[in-house]
Amino acid sequence: MSHDHPAPGPSPGCACGHQHGPRHIYIYSPSSAVRDKAAFRRGVKRLQALGHEVEVDRDALAVHTRFAGDDATRIAAIARAAASGADVALISRGGYGLTRILPGVDFQAMARAIEGGMHFVGISDFTALQCAVLAQSGAITWAGPALCPDFGVAGEPDDIMQACFDDLLTGHGEGTGWRLPYPRSRVARESTPDYDFELHDAPLWGGNLAVLASLVGTPWLPQVEGGVLFLEDVNEHPYRIERLLTQLLYAGVLARQKAVLLGQFTGIRLAAHDKGFGMDSVVQWLRSQIAVPVLTGLPYGHVETKVLLPVGAKVDLAVQGRDAMLVWGHLD
Repeated sequence: MSHDHPAPGPSPGCACGHQHGPRHIYIYSPSSAVRDKAAFRRGVKRLQALGHEVEVDRDALAVHTRFAGDDATRIAAIARAAASGADVALISRGGYGLTRILPGVDFQAMARAIEGGMHFVGISDFTALQCAVLAQSGAITWAGPALCPDFGVAGEPDDIMQACFDDLLTGHGEGTGWRLPYPRSRVARESTPDYDFELHDAPLWGGNLAVLASLVGTPWLPQVEGGVLFLEDVNEHPYRIERLLTQLLYAGVLARQKAVLLGQFTGIRLAAHDKGFGMDSVVQWLRSQIAVPVLTGLPYGHVETKVLLPVGAKVDLAVQGRDAMLVWGHLD
């Protein structure tokens, strides 16, 4: 699989330039401590420059060992985000820390906030909270950017990411499309199926592979049947990615899905003794293990160009040749 940013064809499903009033965005830190304070400040200023009201949680920059405050502090931050009345609750960054506090989170309060119009948005470690919300309440959250790595970059934030975030704020985002990467090796090309299919009303779910696999056997993993599962990861060697996939395979998670979408797996460092074993090998192996389509190149992960995906929403998925389209329609 290519680690370059994917060409977002046929269309990323995000249109720039919507005119809308200011939105209330609440920034909080439920995982690792913010180490890059400059990126945090840049992100806040950029959102404010777009006309939004940005409210920063009182403990957003707290530090307790590697975490953004101790467990009770971060649980309270999630509660304040849910009670803030904001249009969007956006995490400052991922890292680690959410899995250890899930028993203390008030998921019904989060579900009520979502029902009232709030969008919880995040990536990476946020997968734990997203999965738990879906498992405990069925409410929809959004896999997307975080403040520091996406809005707080030293250069200009990615246009597609910003357009998709804007679509979320305006309610215009109804789907995304992308072009499946062309396999690099002859073996991979020969083993890549010619997909041509449509799926309808399948629940979309997923996120970071390592975090999601860690929830197997817990009350926080959604028991999704007939779903579309999307996965991404960063700084994991292909053999570790395959090992995490075997956890989902042997737990029966993969067999219950209608399709598996592989996003961007970045930060991979291969070794000489891999002898050609890489992400292409993992994808080939996965396709040999399950009888559902395995699509690559989804523009989502620890990359600048990322779309927003509604975790828990019913979606339609259509593939024709190398063109894939994921549609969820209008979500109130």
